[in-house]
Amino acid sequence: MPETPTYYLTKSRRDDAIASLQWLRGKTAEGVQKELEETSASVDEAMKNKAGVMDLFKTKGTTKALIICAGLISFQQLSGINVILFYSQTIFAKTGSTMSPAISTILVGIVQVLASGATPLIVDRLGRKPILLVSAGGMCLAHATMGLYFYMDYIKSDSVDSISWLPIFSLIFFVTVYCIGFGPLPWAVLGEMFPANVKSVASSIVASTCWVWGFLVLQFFSTMDEAVGSHWSFWIFGIMCAIAFVFTLTQLMETKGMSLNEIQEALNR
Repeated sequence: MPETPTYYLTKSRRDDAIASLQWLRGKTAEGVQKELEETSASVDEAMKNKAGVMDLFKTKGTTKALIICAGLISFQQLSGINVILFYSQTIFAKTGSTMSPAISTILVGIVQVLASGATPLIVDRLGRKPILLVSAGGMCLAHATMGLYFYMDYIKSDSVDSISWLPIFSLIFFVTVYCIGFGPLPWAVLGEMFPANVKSVASSIVASTCWVWGFLVLQFFSTMDEAVGSHWSFWIFGIMCAIAFVFTLTQLMETKGMSLNEIQEALNR
């Protein structure tokens, strides 16, 4: 996958920018010429006006873009992905599964690779927003079913043994829909939303937001699990995914096939 046209233009690699646009749009060099000129003009203007943190808040477009990107990356971490990955062996063990920890880890890794490989094949056909909505909805469903299993186990339901497969299936389903949507796409949206002069600053803020949330979730998960039980822990993550669905539905615009200028114009409305 090539870098973005904007990136190549900031490095004065015009031929690579043309090739990148052709790859993205599926057009000839002549067919992308107009968009190339518009993007080039935007990059030239942006590079003349290097910006700092406060410049992100000087226009409606960059402020809104920061809210969207920081929101998506926050929900990426609040989905509980790191808990699922770090505690997958524990989750398998709690279900009474006879599968060895090593095999369970390998299984989750295989699912991650396969699901992540599917994203580049479908993202430009279906668009960012629909995939993110499916991802958020799927993660919410997975957490709801995992929470249901652990609740039935908590109340010592007689039928819990008959659905011991449910949390394993839910975990694999969760990893699949996460890796297709909320895993890679918030970073892809980040790369599309900002002019060149503020992109590095915005990226730093969003990346910092990501790691702060990731640290906090892992730091306090064990405490939360002990305080409210595994069932409520997963339901809380499910609620976060439901909020992520609403946030994506109401705040994120579809950027498929849009140039940087078109995205900025839409954000500034």
